[in-house]
Amino acid sequence: MTSTRRELTSGPGILLVWLYGVMVVGAVSRSVYEMSTKFDRAPLAYTLSAVAGLVYLFITYTLVRGGERARRAAVVCCAAELLGVLVVGTWTVVDPGAFPDATVWSEFGMGYLFIPVLLPVTALYWLLRGRADDRQAVAA
Repeated sequence: MTSTRRELTSGPGILLVWLYGVMVVGAVSRSVYEMSTKFDRAPLAYTLSAVAGLVYLFITYTLVRGGERARRAAVVCCAAELLGVLVVGTWTVVDPGAFPDATVWSEFGMGYLFIPVLLPVTALYWLLRGRADDRQAVAA
């Protein structure tokens, strides 16, 4: 097992895996229910929740997989996730009527205790800190 792989799933990394796993279940189950029962009411909102669930799933997978390539993929996905949360969150605050129903990322994830906005920030810190630690270890 490489040190990079060990880093991604040790200490706070394992908490990130669990939190992303919970978000996968929450976002996917919510979107599947909403899309199958009332898709015509708010298709954009329900589709965005499904996309959020897929992003969470991919990030969970990359964290568990480990390795430098997975770390890079996770960084890109976490940055995209953060951008999505900020865009959708701002949109729902500025124009509350834009979405007839909430998404996972509405109001910066308020319906999910703001975990959707805090999680990518924390994950990016963890992933980038681990990369910096790897570089320092190689230089030493």
